[in-house]
Amino acid sequence: MTGQAGFAEEANALHSRRSMEEPPMRKSLFQATALVGIVALVPALTSSFAASEVDTYKQLDQFMAVFDRVRSEYVDKVDDATLIKGAIDGMLESLDPHSSYLDAHDFKNMQSTTDGNYGGLGLTVQADQGAVKVVAATEDTPAYRAGIKAGDYITNIDGKLIYGDSLDESVDKMKGAPGTHVKLTIVRPGRPAPFDVTLTREIIEIKAVKWEVKNNVGVVNINTFSKLTGPGVRTAIAAIDKQTGGKTLGYVVDLRSNPGGLLDQAIEVADSFLTHGEIVSQRGREKNDIERYYAKPGDDAHGLPVVVLVDAGSASASEIVAAALQDQRRAVVMGERSFGKGSVQTVMPLSEDTALRLTTARYYTPSGRSVQEGGVEPDILVPQLSDPDYKARPRLRESDLRRHLLAQAKVDDRILEDDTTPDPRFAATPDSLKKAGITDYQLDYAVKTIARLAGPATVQTAAASPAKASH
Repeated sequence: MTGQAGFAEEANALHSRRSMEEPPMRKSLFQATALVGIVALVPALTSSFAASEVDTYKQLDQFMAVFDRVRSEYVDKVDDATLIKGAIDGMLESLDPHSSYLDAHDFKNMQSTTDGNYGGLGLTVQADQGAVKVVAATEDTPAYRAGIKAGDYITNIDGKLIYGDSLDESVDKMKGAPGTHVKLTIVRPGRPAPFDVTLTREIIEIKAVKWEVKNNVGVVNINTFSKLTGPGVRTAIAAIDKQTGGKTLGYVVDLRSNPGGLLDQAIEVADSFLTHGEIVSQRGREKNDIERYYAKPGDDAHGLPVVVLVDAGSASASEIVAAALQDQRRAVVMGERSFGKGSVQTVMPLSEDTALRLTTARYYTPSGRSVQEGGVEPDILVPQLSDPDYKARPRLRESDLRRHLLAQAKVDDRILEDDTTPDPRFAATPDSLKKAGITDYQLDYAVKTIARLAGPATVQTAAASPAKASH
């Protein structure tokens, strides 16, 4: 998802879902290891280098002095493992919200999450000034079905106040055996009083990709970027084409409340809709440390119109897909401004059951934009009018997190954002939409947009455009 800034799921004090994972960068790690080995053999050649080394060792001596005092004189006995983990956590938390140390418990939970299943309620949460704040409720989970929303605060678990508890402690209290119950007290901005929600715990099996057909428009709902997401999108497109008898008008790619996942899967998903061009680039510490990823020939969607839906919960890998299709003029992006996480984390195993998640690069869109802080701005801003709380609910984004990385390349859209002129297209109320049978206004708007975009020329393009044979 680590203290103040990290995300957590019940099974994973998140350091994993909210952060975009990337398969271990073995080549880079080997190069780094080799470099360290070489430096260790080279004598200090300058006095400045030697002075720096001496200063570092002095500070390490200070650390050991504090460590010894704490373990020998602190009012309660504390085991060494707790002190060392606290020191490591503190060092990483001083860097950015997404770098973290994964002990055996966290590492196991991260692996289960990226594999697409974990135990709990289906919540992604983060610590906020001693409270637990909901980032997202995963679709088709107990939390989602109970109506828990992004921006809600969890204040009590089974009637016990959790304010001031660590994020891991609160998450552990929400976990439990499948079939057991847990009562959460929710404070929702805009509501006059807290309210209780009783949930039944279950094994959360995240279906990375779901699909449906609405009026010959294919809706591809991507919930997470696990190792099954890329193949799942290709399967969904083929199934939609089969169900419509080859008469699909276009596709809606729903990335709302998708906090990200694996980098390679984001690239694969974007590649499914592109025939050429750059998808994303990632840039490390050095100027020449740049890696670019490109689309392969062929378009699984046959060149049909595409709308991408995003909101404040769309982060990281979701933003890579949305920005790539937006920059390549392949899709219209709708919804709300996305989260704004433009960094890449590499998971570096430290032992068989521990690992380091470290921010190693920033990523950039094909046009050279960084979504860090600013997020992806939709081409068409579409509010979720079917949600009665959408105006009052605060939006948590990367720029709200302590010690977030600063963007190195972004466009200043403050003038556009400050435009508060009411849009006559979006005057409907939740009640009027409910009477009309519309429970998801953004999705309904996207489907109708595809229908308006589709026409004879689209059908001809679909017949002429080949699909990718393989990835």
